Amino acid sequence: MMNRTKCLEALARRLTDDEIVVATYSTASEWVEMSDRALNYYSFGAMGLASSHGLGLALGRPERRVLVLDGDGSLLMNLGTLVTIGAAQPKNLVHFVWCNGSYEANGGHPLPNQQVDFCAMAKAGGIRNVRRIEKLEDFEAQLPAILTEEGPVFVEMVIEQGPLGPRQYDDMYKPARRQRMREALGA
Repeated sequence: MMNRTKCLEALARRLTDDEIVVATYSTASEWVEMSDRALNYYSFGAMGLASSHGLGLALGRPERRVLVLDGDGSLLMNLGTLVTIGAAQPKNLVHFVWCNGSYEANGGHPLPNQQVDFCAMAKAGGIRNVRRIEKLEDFEAQLPAILTEEGPVFVEMVIEQGPLGPRQYDDMYKPARRQRMREALGA
């Protein structure tokens, strides 16, 4: 089992300036403090839609790689997106799902079935490039390939429960932050 913060730090070190990152809920609150950049899109208050937002950005901007930082509870709210991604086959989409068996952002309530096999669901939805990673050293070793191989790529990340304390989501929706992303996408 991995620590999400350490995984995000490894990802931040490998990120290029032209990649779009779509982050939701708990991951978004860590990502905004760790890697605040113009091409970050935060999806808070839209549980289950990070993958749909990422798919839209991937289809609309095929010249840019789009990384979705999703949660297991969030993905459960919109499993149909896996079939849509499988049908669209965006070559520039990488979908990370941080699996800790809980709705962490909503108080850590356990998922109704903690034995969900997200990789099997992604494969059944038509996503061929699927991985499950449980150790940080494996993630760091596989990350260069994950970030360069043809998508769609689906990565189930087995992590420990993160902090359940209050999070500051207001900053993510500042008009200046949204304007900065619009300008970066237009460049």
